[in-house]
Amino acid sequence: MNEKYKDLFAPFTLPNGIELKNRIVMAPMTHWSSNVDGTVTDAEIKYYSRRSNGVSMVITACTHVTANGQGFHGQFAAYNDEFIPDLKRVADAIKEQGAKAVLQIYHGGKMSPPELVPNGEIVSASDIPAEQNGVPGKTPRPLTEGEIEEIINAYGEATRRAIEAGYDGVEIHGANGYLIQQFFSGHSNRREDRFGGTLEKRMAFPLAVVDKVKSVVEEYGDSFFIVGHRFSPEEPEEKGITMADTLELVDALADKGLDYLHVSLGDFFSTVHRGVDDLTKTRVEYLLEKINDRVPLIGVGSIYSAEDARKAFETGIPLLALGRELLIDPDWVQKVADGKEAEIVTKLDKEKQEELVIPDQLWKMIINRPGWVPGV
Repeated sequence: MNEKYKDLFAPFTLPNGIELKNRIVMAPMTHWSSNVDGTVTDAEIKYYSRRSNGVSMVITACTHVTANGQGFHGQFAAYNDEFIPDLKRVADAIKEQGAKAVLQIYHGGKMSPPELVPNGEIVSASDIPAEQNGVPGKTPRPLTEGEIEEIINAYGEATRRAIEAGYDGVEIHGANGYLIQQFFSGHSNRREDRFGGTLEKRMAFPLAVVDKVKSVVEEYGDSFFIVGHRFSPEEPEEKGITMADTLELVDALADKGLDYLHVSLGDFFSTVHRGVDDLTKTRVEYLLEKINDRVPLIGVGSIYSAEDARKAFETGIPLLALGRELLIDPDWVQKVADGKEAEIVTKLDKEKQEELVIPDQLWKMIINRPGWVPGV
């Protein structure tokens, strides 16, 4: 191994005492490859197995906690006990290769396609539709307080299923515009009850989900079960999330006894857009300062080469997630470990679907949409 990359391979102990064998994590990525009924396909199992050998932890694609929370086609489900055997298939495939298996749990909210949810009725914090390329989608129905409590409990039930399926942990998906973010955002949350209005009230739903998940782990799991939380730091809309808002949320999350926080970024070194005084500083710099070593932070975003990872790690980030790059080169970690970083592939070879073990639906998305990359 090249000496300048050795820090990437130092073991890391999470707050709950679980030791990760290195600092590289597989980021959660949409793959559109599950069966229509929410069960897991063999292609998914092979996809995860192929990428779980070198990294210390694999965070799965998100799985919905309620039937009306499915956010995209080809997604495996976690809203009923009947899905536990399929959830276990994924966990086993990851763990057999030596990585920790973390199930990402979420609710799509207004991002759910109407054709995928019961009666075509999409729900959210308020009746603000999602937009795609500037075109508004279907207007969601605002959830009642009772329904909100049911969804909070559903996150807990999905966590119980993850425990029963043999996962090492769960990641609460509070990023990428899904329901938890919809409640936190001043753009999408116009409520006037205990779940909306002030910044503190808009944090009520995200923090309640964390509390529920942790209570379920205490009841059904053990002290070594990992609980993480993912978030997006900013939104472009006028009333959307600012970096100042996120720093308040992160401050609260850092005191919740989580095992890690995970920022969702397209570019690890991206700078802040608004909400703070110094717009030349990166979002990661601000986050590390606010967290102040209270909880580990996973960074992500356009890390392709070993040198990219080294530069990112120099910021003081304790853990790095690779997403797109593990699609392009599933052997990234092993190559760096063996001193073969010069052999890392950083551009997708469109003739190597079979060798890369990429499911058909994910491959079609990559090939047919130039410039498209899976959400990380």
